[in-house]
Amino acid sequence: MARKETVEAVKKALAGRPKRNFSESVDLAINLKNIDMSQPKNRVDEDIILPSGLGKTIKVAVFAKGEVAVNAEKAGADYVFPPEEIDKLGADKPRAKKLAGEVNFFIAETAYMPTIGKRLGTVLGPRGKMPAPLPPQADVTALITRQKKSIKVRSKDRLTFHATIGTETMTPEEIAENIDTIIKRLETKLEKGKQNIHAIYVKTTMGPAVKVM
Repeated sequence: MARKETVEAVKKALAGRPKRNFSESVDLAINLKNIDMSQPKNRVDEDIILPSGLGKTIKVAVFAKGEVAVNAEKAGADYVFPPEEIDKLGADKPRAKKLAGEVNFFIAETAYMPTIGKRLGTVLGPRGKMPAPLPPQADVTALITRQKKSIKVRSKDRLTFHATIGTETMTPEEIAENIDTIIKRLETKLEKGKQNIHAIYVKTTMGPAVKVM
């Protein structure tokens, strides 16, 4: 169960948001300290499964063929690309960039990873969207299900960065549970744990920021 303080912060953020005719996202603003972000080993680049989900659709694309492709479609993959599509995407940069912007997570059979790196690495790499490799005999259904509840939290070389962790349609308790999950991962990932976190705020897209920690 999420901490009471986190739930109260979320309630305050939701109460302070202006009324809009669309559902706003709920974001975390994460501020780190006393850590050299010019060193790649110190940067945050984590796939985190949110226990309450994201409150909206997460799109997943899979590079596969045969039975794996069939199972990926059954599991709800938004796109399933056969291996010959990799070169076509690599030759059509506008299409590849549009796909990278639309899809949250990519999955690929391990055999196709070298080709994807060569043909699509310049598009997917900088966006933090290189595919999760799917080894032979691995369960693509389980991986797709996991990715549809995951977010990627990336700092790049910045001490301050953001992550979308839900929508205003979710309950404060659901959002708070997601926040606590992310904080726990950060404390595990960062060199000095909690001491490297300067402050964390929660806010809706257009609403005020409320301090969580």
